[in-house]
Amino acid sequence: MEVADRSGTESMTNRAYEDIRADIVDGTLMPGSKLKIDALRQRYGIGASPIREALSLLTSTLLVERIDQRGFRVAPISLEAFDQLLWTRCSIEAIALRESMLRGGQPWQEQVVLANYRLSRLDRESPDAPGMTNPRWEELHKAFHMTLLSACGSTYIINFCSELYDHNVRYRLTSRDKVGPERDVTEEHSAIADAVLDNNPDLAVTLLEKHYRDTGELLRRSLGEP
Repeated sequence: MEVADRSGTESMTNRAYEDIRADIVDGTLMPGSKLKIDALRQRYGIGASPIREALSLLTSTLLVERIDQRGFRVAPISLEAFDQLLWTRCSIEAIALRESMLRGGQPWQEQVVLANYRLSRLDRESPDAPGMTNPRWEELHKAFHMTLLSACGSTYIINFCSELYDHNVRYRLTSRDKVGPERDVTEEHSAIADAVLDNNPDLAVTLLEKHYRDTGELLRRSLGEP
């Protein structure tokens, strides 16, 4: 009975963790907002203890901050923090992409082609909410970028890059009212995939970094830089 109870508690904590994390990443829980246990308990229909445990776990992801050991808030966003995020992504993913191209072979290349094809077939804009991003597109977008890195040979790098991706999405979705469709992102993805197929790691890395930095420039504008 004791084991079953603990298992149930862990399950609820995991559920709370995933629900809160998702709402932070997509901007439902806004940067800097205080995370009140009672409000979250009512929002998710989960007990206070699992909520509190989930928030403690989320502090390790840097999506949540502890306030004076007495409460929690959504981590704020800033231009300085975004610059660190962008630099880290470009640096780590350049290594991971080169390693994937070195190790992956044809099976991995086929996965890249398939991930890009699935993404390219979907409209980025939500059919139900004009001007908003399609949630399914977001899923396939992350799948494409993670597939590019998936053959690097390091689970640590892959997990870290997944965390960095979610942090970047938080900035992008928080700024969605200010960032417009100024580029052909589908073509950018296809160009990266083509460089992978051509076994040209220098070009693939250059295109991937440009892809990130172009998005970064749009986000920098939304964060108030002229």
